[in-house]
Amino acid sequence: MSTSPTIETSHLRKEYNRKVAVADLTLSVARGEVFGFLGPNGAGKTTSIKMLLGLVAPTNGEGRLLGKPIGDHAIRARVGFLPENFRFHDWLTADEFLRVHGRLYGMREADCRQRAPELLERVGLAEHARKQLRAYSKGMKQRVGLAMAMLNRPEVVFLDEPTSGLDPVGRRMVRDVIRELREQGTTVFLNSHLLSEVEVTCDRVAFVKNGVVVKMASLRSLVDGTATVDLRVDKVTPELLEALKQMGSDVRADADRINLSIDSDETLPAIAQLVVEQGRSLYAMTPQHVSLEDLFLQIVGTEGSL
Repeated sequence: MSTSPTIETSHLRKEYNRKVAVADLTLSVARGEVFGFLGPNGAGKTTSIKMLLGLVAPTNGEGRLLGKPIGDHAIRARVGFLPENFRFHDWLTADEFLRVHGRLYGMREADCRQRAPELLERVGLAEHARKQLRAYSKGMKQRVGLAMAMLNRPEVVFLDEPTSGLDPVGRRMVRDVIRELREQGTTVFLNSHLLSEVEVTCDRVAFVKNGVVVKMASLRSLVDGTATVDLRVDKVTPELLEALKQMGSDVRADADRINLSIDSDETLPAIAQLVVEQGRSLYAMTPQHVSLEDLFLQIVGTEGSL
């Protein structure tokens, strides 16, 4: 398997009638990783996905998908895609729908006949395989769309809000499918407004604001590396607060409690030692890691919503 990035872009830009949808998309996604693409509504996430898939042409910049320039027609047979706003052929049954898309992918008929029931079973729709899609609920259509995105055994799967309309059981199924794809070496590019889902599935995330990637990092480094710690001491003194400012930031206090932000749990023993050296008694120390939702608000702000 190639070690080159699955997705690589440099200064991709998209304008519609001089209105900027994506200002400057520069990122790299490794083979086999689950990559979260986060930002408020209007940040250009869906337009970015459409450019990566070759569905819309960039105004400026360049990008590569699976080693080929974005828009390369042959690459599409190696890509899976579940759009946020899908319009399926509702007169088809689920089985017919998958077999039609299999032919569009250039799959052999025998492979389609085998693959379709396997995937319908995987997404919990086996008993509805011969039901027309017009009779499906939104959640059921979401499930058959996920099956369609995996039909051709793609090397990279783009999932745009894959848990929209799903109940908790359906969301659990999507998480399990994403983990299975990772285990198979498939790259997953995930856009989701459910940060709790992103937090338990993604290896890395990019935060997008106004069409620009403002931060990109591994999820573990973001969540594990940023925390606050609550201290309960016998008495808060100005000297203690001043000393603690050297250990962290955003120090807040009341009569016997102190809260400060730290970069790593590795500083906790030193903080405890400092409190004792200041002649104070430490009754409790409670570290609290920052959630992805808190990080999202810190990085992209509070305007708009996911």
